[in-house]
Amino acid sequence: MPSTYGDSQSPIIQFRDCRLLYKHRIVKEDLWVRDGKILDPEKLFYDEKAYADIQCNCYGKLIAPGFIDVQINGCFGVDFSSNIDEIEGGLQKVAHGLLAHGVTSFCPTIITSSKEIYKRILPMIRKTKGCKNGAGILGTHLEGPFINREKNGAHPVNLIKSYDQNGFKDVLDIYQSLDNVAIVTLAPEIDRSDDVIKELRKRGVIVSVGHSMGNLTDAENAAKNGATFITHLFNAMLPFHHRDPGIVGLLTSSNIPENSQIFYGMIADGIHTHPAALRIAHRAHPDGIVLITDAMAAMGLPPGRHYLGSQTVEIVNNSAYIAGTSTLAGSIATMQTCVKHFKQASGCTTVDALEAASLHPAQLLDIAERKGTLDYGTDADFIFLDDDLNVQSTYIAGEVVWQRQGGYPVVSRKRHLNSMELL
Repeated sequence: MPSTYGDSQSPIIQFRDCRLLYKHRIVKEDLWVRDGKILDPEKLFYDEKAYADIQCNCYGKLIAPGFIDVQINGCFGVDFSSNIDEIEGGLQKVAHGLLAHGVTSFCPTIITSSKEIYKRILPMIRKTKGCKNGAGILGTHLEGPFINREKNGAHPVNLIKSYDQNGFKDVLDIYQSLDNVAIVTLAPEIDRSDDVIKELRKRGVIVSVGHSMGNLTDAENAAKNGATFITHLFNAMLPFHHRDPGIVGLLTSSNIPENSQIFYGMIADGIHTHPAALRIAHRAHPDGIVLITDAMAAMGLPPGRHYLGSQTVEIVNNSAYIAGTSTLAGSIATMQTCVKHFKQASGCTTVDALEAASLHPAQLLDIAERKGTLDYGTDADFIFLDDDLNVQSTYIAGEVVWQRQGGYPVVSRKRHLNSMELL
């Protein structure tokens, strides 16, 4: 019998009887994978005269692109901004733990820090491909230090910076290198921000506006200079006002450059953003919403008291508080939780909810040609979900890297038939 592999030494895997999120619809089609990529079955049949080496019966289960989290400060006890001496091991721990929540790629986020911290930590956070050991790293998200002191949130005020006469040279002086940086969050109203935004965009860095006292004009100017993202909409910015809607007004602004798209991050955990605000944003600009966790180190830890660096946190009823107070310590939402809450709170479709955590972040990062969809030729990073959008299994490059106990797929191989079924 001739080999079915053609020029490749890898098997062709056919996921049969699936429901796929494909081209903004949920369709009943098969999914074909080889060498970590999603295949076009027509080219496979007619050009290569090839067929499946391994068949998987999915029994009508839903397959969607893997989730992408572009703003996550840490989890499982790891804080990317403070666990400096353990950052490499911490990154591995987080990357592996995120698989259980359907995240196949993420941007480790560093909040406002000192020049010395950036110098030490940024070289250790490198872009990586996802694998069986964990989700891929798409680059660092630098949230600060060029933000507004009046909207510092959890950022240390003493480390917040403005630009001196040098403008962009100050940015390079603080960060040292932008080699593995994907996103920079800054306040657009700070003097010389226009030039900084332009220079960041020239280097391929996505610019986000946030932690800001800026008005709508400031935000529109930032967009004209290349900013395309809003960091955690509604949080750490001026509230919406009917005479000047502030940064929130970018969602419906008529002064956005032609062929430019504005995206905005939302922490859809039911705590940081009221469901009504979530609905308003989504209905105003549905194609721009990017679900983020903005998770802190306490995410993924069990209920109770935890000592995280200099902070003691108590987890109660899926919320993290500064121990002994009613003050929220930060988000501990998972991306799976955010997707489910977003769908329930906004009344959006399943497609909308899933694309807000996959397609939209990929479009924001300008990597939609390889991630965030199940289009032919893209990376075979996908998840199986039940009808309630609970993640059942996670695949990276076409290989299962996490599977819920007792869930599907339950894989059984038959040596001679070289097949496996998903039960």
